[in-house]
Amino acid sequence: MKFAKIVFMVAGVWGVLVTLPLYFLYDLIGHQSPPVITHPEFYYGFVGVTLTWQVVFLVIATNPARYRTMIIPSILEKFSYVLANLALFVNHKMTASQALPSTTDLVLALFFISAFLKTRSRPNEGRSHDSIYNR
Repeated sequence: MKFAKIVFMVAGVWGVLVTLPLYFLYDLIGHQSPPVITHPEFYYGFVGVTLTWQVVFLVIATNPARYRTMIIPSILEKFSYVLANLALFVNHKMTASQALPSTTDLVLALFFISAFLKTRSRPNEGRSHDSIYNR
C-alpha cells in the first residue's frame, strides 16, 4: 500500500504543479502554438476537470485500499489523454514535441495499474457494522 500512496501523491502533486499555471497561460499558449484558442470554455473546462482529477489522486493517496475502485477511472483518465494524443500524432495533427509530454501520463497510467494490482481492498470497506445488511 505504501507504493500506491507514493504513486498517487506524486501524481497529484505533479498534476497540480503542471495544471494550475494553465489558468494563467491562456493567451500565451494561443500565441506560441497557433492557431489562437477560440473556445475558452473548452480550454478552461479541460483545465478544471484536469485539476479536479489531481485532487482525486491526492485523495486516493490518503488511503489507497479504501479508494481502490477509484484507481480504475484514474487509469482511464491517464490513458484517454495518451490515446488522444497518439491519435492526433498519427493523423499529423500534432507534432512529436507536442505529443511527448503525454508520455508522463503513460508512465503514470502504468504505475496506477501496478498500484491497483498491489493494493487490496479492505473487506466491508465503507459499511457500518450496524448496517441492516450485516444483521
